[in-house]
Order: sequence, then structure tokens, then C-alpha cells
Amino acid sequence: MTKVKLDHTHARALLQGMIRIRRFEEKCYELYTQEKIRGFLHLYDGEEAVAVGISAALEPRDRVVSTYREHGHALARGMSMESALAEMYGKATGCAGGRGGSMHLFDAETNLYGGNAIVGGGLPLAVGLGLGDHMRGETCVTVCFFGDGALAEGEFHESMNLAALWKLPVLFVLENNLYAMGTAVARVQANPDFVPRAASYGMPAESVDGNDVVSVEAAARRLVEAIRAGDGPQFLECRTYRTRPHSMFDAEKYRDKAEVAEWRKRSPITRFQSWLLDNNLMHQDEVDAIEAEVEAQLKNAVAACEQAPWEPVEDLTRHVVAETRPAPPDVLPPDTLTDSTYRDCCRAAITEAMLRDDRVFMMGEDIGAYGGCYAVSMGLLKEFGPDRIRDTPLSESAFTGAGIGAALVGMRPIVEIMTVNFAMLALDQILNTAATIRHMSAGQFGVPLVIRMATGAGRQLAAQHSHSLEAFFAHIPGLRVVAPATLEDARGMLATALEDPDPVIILEHVMLYNMTGKIAANAGAVDIDRAVIRRSGRDVTLLAWSYSLWKALEAAEELAKDGIEAEVIDLRSLRPLDEATIAASVTRTRRAVVVDEGWRTGSLSAEIAARVQEACFWHLDAPVARVCAAEVPVPYPKHLETAALPQVSDIIAAVKALPGVAS
Repeated sequence: MTKVKLDHTHARALLQGMIRIRRFEEKCYELYTQEKIRGFLHLYDGEEAVAVGISAALEPRDRVVSTYREHGHALARGMSMESALAEMYGKATGCAGGRGGSMHLFDAETNLYGGNAIVGGGLPLAVGLGLGDHMRGETCVTVCFFGDGALAEGEFHESMNLAALWKLPVLFVLENNLYAMGTAVARVQANPDFVPRAASYGMPAESVDGNDVVSVEAAARRLVEAIRAGDGPQFLECRTYRTRPHSMFDAEKYRDKAEVAEWRKRSPITRFQSWLLDNNLMHQDEVDAIEAEVEAQLKNAVAACEQAPWEPVEDLTRHVVAETRPAPPDVLPPDTLTDSTYRDCCRAAITEAMLRDDRVFMMGEDIGAYGGCYAVSMGLLKEFGPDRIRDTPLSESAFTGAGIGAALVGMRPIVEIMTVNFAMLALDQILNTAATIRHMSAGQFGVPLVIRMATGAGRQLAAQHSHSLEAFFAHIPGLRVVAPATLEDARGMLATALEDPDPVIILEHVMLYNMTGKIAANAGAVDIDRAVIRRSGRDVTLLAWSYSLWKALEAAEELAKDGIEAEVIDLRSLRPLDEATIAASVTRTRRAVVVDEGWRTGSLSAEIAARVQEACFWHLDAPVARVCAAEVPVPYPKHLETAALPQVSDIIAAVKALPGVAS
């Protein structure tokens, strides 16, 4: 139904919804001054008509992505006061088990995919939710709330473009309250007329009085109906005002008290309630009854929160990753050996995954018509079509976030980021959403996403295309990070990663794509949790991964000529590390050298060395040695690039420098 049917029942529901939010926020203000609620607290006073009006146009199946000022959205979607308030207390009975707090309310039951503390950070996620529903043939609508400050962020432009390009079922709701924290729109926006900005992407866009709940609902119903009809994303600006400070830390020195007072007179509650009373659509005793009902709900919620338990400290590490994971795959006895390349194995892995599971699709820059920067996806567009091999704009944050959202609704995305350097542009989505959403939602939501990216140096691509940033990703709880170095792992890790309930990053070294070798015709999924001993030895353990593995193996062969038998371990999994295999080897050999193409300072090798010394201290006959890249941006000239990277000779020298190793 497009029009608002403003009968008595609906009018009462709209007024009650707004009063419920206002009184809840007033109570939160009071509880904050009593130090019951801590951290940042962003109150929704003055903007109630937006949450209530938009929510009135939605169905239970629809999805909502919010901001850090999301209490109103959560309550309007049907979250109980007790559940929301307990979350702000940090209690175990909160909607996210107390793990998210005021800025991160999650509720799977009402399809609330959380508030986001990063300005604009929820936009790519909303695009992904819409993409997942679009690909699954669902008619759900995703609503994404965001503030005026988000329009200055790159994620806004990337997300709007991607949603419009793919005609995704997303309603973008701008809550323009005139201030981004303490920064007035007029001071930081060259053009404060936001509707044409959205319309420039070919997206229907309009503006509405955000303090008029009926106008908001009418516009929302019209736009939601258009989305369900297949007309693609829509943009709605709701002009409103927050009458409280930005947060409870805000001294409000940036705006006049007279301005705030003037806007208080335009309060959406006062406005709608007065209209109802003046037109005899409601009587004062009914309003009083609503107030009494809301007050009783609040009183009960506060009492429940005061008595609610805290989550036990013993549960601290729950919900970082899924509590149950698929069993490791069974490895078949090798069949006939065939010639192949690392690149062909990567392509075969993608092909097999897409043939095996219709939910699997891949997206990234130049993966379709171009065939991929390193030709991994060559031919896949013709085989699977543009719906499953999706060429994206150069918008790493948007399409990575879109992969996260699509995974949340049941798809199995493979996101290809062309090089690890470009992944820095998507780090917000990887770190703040993919890696944290399971924890912040207390396990309500998981992200079964695979992100592939090329990494490493050796092709004379100079400083900005030659990084080895494994340590960045291996540092982040909530991620799995793997580095296939062999044909078998290039072929088999993807299948296992796609079965994982958590995000997996696969790092493919650029120097491996052309590597040739033989692989069993029936090669399949492999374990991604365990390191593998690639060469046995007794005198020293060489710990390596990715392209450095082959340098370590070559160094071991050279050392053997001098009577030094090195055991070579391919770590394969960089997060989590297989500490048991590492410790067992070092306990036998009593020495260890870590080979890392990353810079020495703050490197993954430093973490590995620390763990070896913690676990094997009484077994070591020498300090753990490291062979790392020089502390310099990787140079372009070949001789300097070679000098900057770990080489076989460096590994040999490091081993021979260890005390007690025969020379």
C-alpha cells in the first residue's frame, strides 16, 4: 500500500512509537549521568519521525543497517526496551550480549544488522545485503540510515554507484540533522543540496520534512514500493535536527542555544500530537495512557537491567570465530599426475567451486572481460556469465563491503582485490565489519566470505605494488589468513575456505602464478588449519610460507651439501598459526630461522619468533633468527629489488651464524 492509512489505530501507533523512543533516550541520558551507561552515547532526540516513519513502511522480512545513533531505529523495528537498554549497560541479556554497547545494537530477529561507529561504514554492507537478496531472487528491501557527514566519505560515492549500477533493492535514508558531530553542513559542503548528488548516479532521489512523521512514511512507502517493483535503489533525504549534543562528551560550543530552542518547537512529537488533538483524532487521556504505558515499560526495563547478569570473564573469547567449524576435508589418494601451473590451479579451484555451489560468485576489478590482472579468471565470464563473475568499479571498499553483506544473507562470495596494496582501501570493511560483526552481535551474524589478493615483490613493480602485508591481516582477530605456496594448496584451499563460517583471506604471491609442476587430476580440498613439513631435518627448522617456502627449500638443499640438515615447514595458515607443529619441530632441531618477505619491524616473523621462544625456550640451543626484507620501500631496479628481499644466500648465512651449527 503506497498511501498512509491514517486511521486511529495507525495514528496512535505512530505517536506511541515516537514517544517510546523519546522517553527511552531521556532515560538513557539520566542513566549515563549515573554511570550506568558508559562510552559514547549518541541520543536520537528530535529525529524520532524518521525512524518511526520509515519503519512503518517496512515489512518484517526487510533489513536495516544503521549508524551509531541507532537506538531509535532499533526500537522502531520492534526491539524491546529491555534488550536495547541491557546492551547499553553491557549486560549479558542485551541484544548483542553486551558486547556491542550503545553504538552496536544487533538483532537477527528484527533483521537489524547493527549500528556502525564508522561514518559511512554501513553503506557498503547495505549494498551487499541488497546484492545477496537480488541474486537469490528475494523481494526484501534493505534500508540504510546514515547522517550528512557520510556524504563526504568515499564509501558513500562508491556505494551509491554500485547500488545504482546493479539496480539493487536498497533505500538510502539520509538523516540530515545539519551537523556532522560539531561541523555544520554549511561549513564543509560546497553544495549542501544532497538530492542532486544522489540523482547524479541515475538514482531516484527526493527530500522530505524529516520532522513530519506522516510525510516520512508516505515517501518511504512510495519508494519501497518502487524498489519491490524492480526499479532499483532509491534515495530519501529526511531534513531533521538533533536536539541533544552529538554525544554525551559534547559541550555544544558550535551552535547557538537559540537555534536549538527553535528546533525544539518543531519537535516531531509535539507537532504530530498537537495535530491529532486539534483535529479530534485523539484525546488527551489517550496520550496520557501512552505515556503511562511507556513509563511502565521503561521502569520494568531498568529494573531488569539492574538485576541482569554480566557475561562471565571466562567467555571473553567467545564469538570471535564460529564455535563449530566443518571437519577438515578428506584427502583422496592421488590419481594420475597432470602438468599444471599455480595460475591454472587457482582458476580450477574457482571453477569447481562455482559448479559445486550456486551460491558462489566472484567480484572484483577487471576479473571478467579482462580476465583478471594475473589472468586467473580468464574465460570464467564466458562460462558463468556476468551475474556470477561480476566486474566492479574501482571501489575496493564498496565491493568488499558488498561481499560481506551478501555473505550475511546466505551467498558465498569470492572477493578479488587486485593487489594487497589496494586492500588498504578496503581495510575499514575488513577490520571493522568482516572481522568484528560476529563478536559485536554475540554470534548472531557470521561472514562466510573469501577475499583473494595478489601479494609480494619480485616483478619490478616498485614500492606501491610490491608489499607483503600478511602481518596486517594476521594481526586481526576474527579473520583466517592463508598463503598457498604449492599447486595442491592453490587448488584446494579455496574449497575449504568457502566452507568456513568466518572470513578467510587467501594471499597469492605474484611470483608463484607462473610456477609449473605436476598435480593429481583428482586433487581437491585441503586442510587450511595445519602447517606441513615439506622437508625433514635434524639441525634447524626453517619456517616459511608462500614464495619464501621455495627459497627455504633451496637453501636447505644447499645446506645439506655441508652436512647441515634443515627441516622446512610451510606454515600455510598465518592466522591461526599451527603452533603445535612449529613447537614439535623446533623441540627436535633446537634451532629456528623464520623467513619473511615483510619488513623486519612489526613483522609476522617477530610474532612467530616470540611464540617459538615462549613455547620452546628450554629446548633452544640458539636465539631464533629472522631473514626479512630490508627496511626500505621496495625499489624498482632489479638489482636493488633483489637486494631488498630475502634470498637463498641470506637464509644459508643466517643458519650458519647460529651457535652450534656445523659449518
